[in-house]
Amino acid sequence: MASHHAAGNALHSNFDVDYVISYRFADTDREEAEVGFERLVQALAIVGMAMEVRNGDNCSVLVFVKIESDKRLNDVVYRSRVKDWLYGVRAAQPDREMEHSLASQPLTEAERLRIVHHLIAGPREEGGAGITPKTGQWKNVESIFPLHDHTFNKEWIKSWSSHTFLKAEDLDEVRNKFGEKVGSILNRERIELIFMQIAFYFAFTQSYFTFLIFPAAFGFSSWVLLGHFSAIYAVVNCIWCMAFVEYWKRQEVDLGIRWGVKGVSAIHEKRREFKHEKEMKDPITGETVQVFPATQRLQRQLLQVPFAILASVALGTLIATCFGIEIFISEIYNGPLKSLLVFLPTGLLTTLIPTLTTLLTGVATRLTDYENYETTESYEAAMTQKIFVLNFITSYLPIFLTAFVYVPFGSLIVPYLDIFRLTVKPFAENEKQLKVPQAGFEINPARLRKQVIYFTVTAQIVNLALEVIVPWAKRQGFVKYQQMKTEQAAKKGGTRPGVGINDLPEEAAFLTRVRNEAELDVYDVTTDIREMCLQFGYLALFSVVWPLVPVSFLINNWIELRSDALKLSLQLQRPTPHRADSIGPWLDNLSFLTWLGTITSAALVYLFSNDGLGPDGTPATIKGWALLLTVFFAEHTYFLARMAVRTAVSHIDSPGMQKERAERFMVRKRYLQETMGEDALASPPRHAQEKITRQSLEEEARLSTMEGHGSLKERFWNRQRSWEESAMVGIGLIQRMAAGGQGKKEL
Repeated sequence: MASHHAAGNALHSNFDVDYVISYRFADTDREEAEVGFERLVQALAIVGMAMEVRNGDNCSVLVFVKIESDKRLNDVVYRSRVKDWLYGVRAAQPDREMEHSLASQPLTEAERLRIVHHLIAGPREEGGAGITPKTGQWKNVESIFPLHDHTFNKEWIKSWSSHTFLKAEDLDEVRNKFGEKVGSILNRERIELIFMQIAFYFAFTQSYFTFLIFPAAFGFSSWVLLGHFSAIYAVVNCIWCMAFVEYWKRQEVDLGIRWGVKGVSAIHEKRREFKHEKEMKDPITGETVQVFPATQRLQRQLLQVPFAILASVALGTLIATCFGIEIFISEIYNGPLKSLLVFLPTGLLTTLIPTLTTLLTGVATRLTDYENYETTESYEAAMTQKIFVLNFITSYLPIFLTAFVYVPFGSLIVPYLDIFRLTVKPFAENEKQLKVPQAGFEINPARLRKQVIYFTVTAQIVNLALEVIVPWAKRQGFVKYQQMKTEQAAKKGGTRPGVGINDLPEEAAFLTRVRNEAELDVYDVTTDIREMCLQFGYLALFSVVWPLVPVSFLINNWIELRSDALKLSLQLQRPTPHRADSIGPWLDNLSFLTWLGTITSAALVYLFSNDGLGPDGTPATIKGWALLLTVFFAEHTYFLARMAVRTAVSHIDSPGMQKERAERFMVRKRYLQETMGEDALASPPRHAQEKITRQSLEEEARLSTMEGHGSLKERFWNRQRSWEESAMVGIGLIQRMAAGGQGKKEL
């Protein structure tokens, strides 16, 4: 009974471990592994870490790390807070007494994890050990990760599963995730900082979900009453997209203030891979800085143009080819196995697109490395934009081809598709089944709508399964396979002792949990942010084709929020707490998609608004000048509407903005009180009124005749001795003028 109780505690206790370092040496010579491990523990000891070593799975060693002394931790924390204040992240200056400062704002677990991770992985010139997993001399360091708080995870999932709509407090819980407990598990008063980019992702998804309620309701009404390609729906949808993007820009600032990370992006993290060309003295600070010429980087950045062309041609050719094959098989071929052959283009795309995308992503990575960015933020921004180009082509090009090539001009293009007859020729019984009609071909007007439905409904469901269900099934299958392998080896008498055979009884359950977490994948929040931004693109660009698109996304995102929480808590390693104040360059991509969506929606409405019936495939009615005029008018209307929306949003107050104004006021007040005294902001003192008598007037006249008192300037300034006297004189003048004006009226 006691051992069972100890095991239960071990499952919910992290033994004050800050981080676990997995050191794997399966493919390394024994002597080299020993030297590398000694280098690792020595580097950790230099930065003040306490360590415990235990056995891991599959030729690995687990190093449990925590900071050795509170004095060392307090010193690093205080320096970090002062740095935040100098860069404007903190409005208030930390108290000059370190002990008093830390006592007034106690250290939280998440802030502790961030500080400790910096000591482990930060550059040596900034006080860190410089341990970077899988690179250089640290190639045997497989991962550095904190341990999950399973008690919190359980309560978090339970709380979110029981709420239909998430509130600000629930988003605070995402921010506070993996923090220490003060009172109840879901206490709002905790002020821990966590992996802020994850918090911003959940906040963005929640805001997007809430905003989707209106277009979902309006889209359903439009689908019932207005039909497809409604100009009214297109206008409302475009304004909604603008409103959401501008609102989120404001919301990022508000959340940054609320979570205490506004401006944290100004604290740049220098890349270790940055290669400088020269060193020079900074004219402002006098420090020696490493410099890479901006003109040379610009020359390298110009290579992005041929990269974009290469990606467009490669992916575009593949998608267009499969598109033509699919058109030929589904609408021209009339032979055996047609119901099966129609899936051939899908199989080709499923196989070749990931392969080609992987190759182009490798090219993009090398190109970004070649551009030699100095900071991690600028490197990630450049890489994100290249990945967005690839995702844009693979996600939207098929629908663009259908909407602007096949539907309006299908009858003109189809006669040239006989080149694709080779794909199904082995299955045809005669040439007649492969013959392309030279006249009388009719396009499938429902094709565009079905394609939009596939990308906005079916693809979302498949993606959810691939993201959550498949990894869980793979993990469970791997565990079962390992168990079966061990049982079979035991029956044959050839099994080796288990990895935990030497574990102490009180540590056994804890170490088993750690070994399982060490085998989990690392969470990449960028993938989830990209998924949401691409989904927004479908809504902005093509929802006018099928107004139920926002309804589908509303349902999907309710599930997505909870499945991501489940995935983050159970299927992936706990993320390292880093700070961010936005969703990064994806915000610019949202603005671009909104602009392009305005143009696309206007073009689709012009081309296919046949009394709400949809496309009819008759290009004779399309006027080039009218289409260009429609696009021109829509684009300029977009700029005017965006200006109006931005102005309206800027006038909306928020708790975060109020908090910032209050903090700035307290900073000014504190400064004035420290420099000018406690009564610096008090009203001027009231002087006792002097009674004017004959003696006082004679004394004033006598003083005015004395040297130094008789000048015109001094007599001017000595007539009224206090502010009370000035007030009395002014009031008297007002009364006399008012009385004089009243007398004139009576006359």
